[in-house]
Amino acid sequence: MGKKRKHTETEAAAIEETAIERPKRTLLGFKDGSTEENKETSVVTFRNKEKVLVTCSRRISYRYRHLMLNLVSLLPHCKKDNKVESKDAKGATLNELVELKSCSSCLFFECRKGKDLYLWMAKCPNGPSVKFLVNAVHTMEELKLTGNHLKGSRPILTFSSNFDKQPHWKLLKEMFIQIFGTPKDHRKSKPFYDHVIVFSILDDHVWFRNYQISCPHNGGTQKIDRGDLEKMTLVEVGPRFCLNPIKIFGGSFGGPTLYENPFYVAPNQIRSLEKKQKAGKYAKKVKAKTRRKIHQLSNPMEVDEFADMWKE
Repeated sequence: MGKKRKHTETEAAAIEETAIERPKRTLLGFKDGSTEENKETSVVTFRNKEKVLVTCSRRISYRYRHLMLNLVSLLPHCKKDNKVESKDAKGATLNELVELKSCSSCLFFECRKGKDLYLWMAKCPNGPSVKFLVNAVHTMEELKLTGNHLKGSRPILTFSSNFDKQPHWKLLKEMFIQIFGTPKDHRKSKPFYDHVIVFSILDDHVWFRNYQISCPHNGGTQKIDRGDLEKMTLVEVGPRFCLNPIKIFGGSFGGPTLYENPFYVAPNQIRSLEKKQKAGKYAKKVKAKTRRKIHQLSNPMEVDEFADMWKE
């Protein structure tokens, strides 16, 4: 009989005979432990996933509906939805719609009495939110301007220097940047800039303008020389409107009031003042008639001696 091997020798032989373990196979290929370590060590980059829900209230007029559709064409990262009833509980329904559509912001156009348009701009579900009165509305179809830019291209957002003076303007500036700024590498957006959106403050109102960047081209070449950058011109595209801020709330479509505009006058008050002025004109006419009658009674005309002379 041969000699028996020691236990340590058998273990060493077994270790030599075992093959190297293969990496785990997944649907995306073989999974290696080194790649996991690299992923853990790599820095997580921020990706903007901003989505805006754009909707309106019932009984909205055609001009205001066209304005909403113009803004939808300017925002490739927005989603449209059906009309919402503008009641006291509209905040809860809109927050639920925003959550169902997996959006993070909302633009709600609320029309009252078929004349007054209010714009709600809200970050959902935690706020803040702003309520504007929209004035001086001019849609793209109405203006017929010569400017034209590609649909879905990313805009350059420009703001006047007044936005950095007071805290409520700073908050509005940040909300405009987040809502109107198209996220990078969005699937519906173009990867270049060919239009400018301008927000300017005048008389405590925010004025909105949209311009196309027009570039001179030399012949058939599409590239622009550095010297020609100064020759770029802006051609207005539209739409135009003016935003009068009413209140800024801490929550989404409500909550504590962070800012209230002291110079805001409701359109109902303006219309009532106009009616009172017209009623004042009528009251003046009535008073003039009564004064005329009193004057005629107090100063009667003398009887003419020759009035009945030729009646015989």
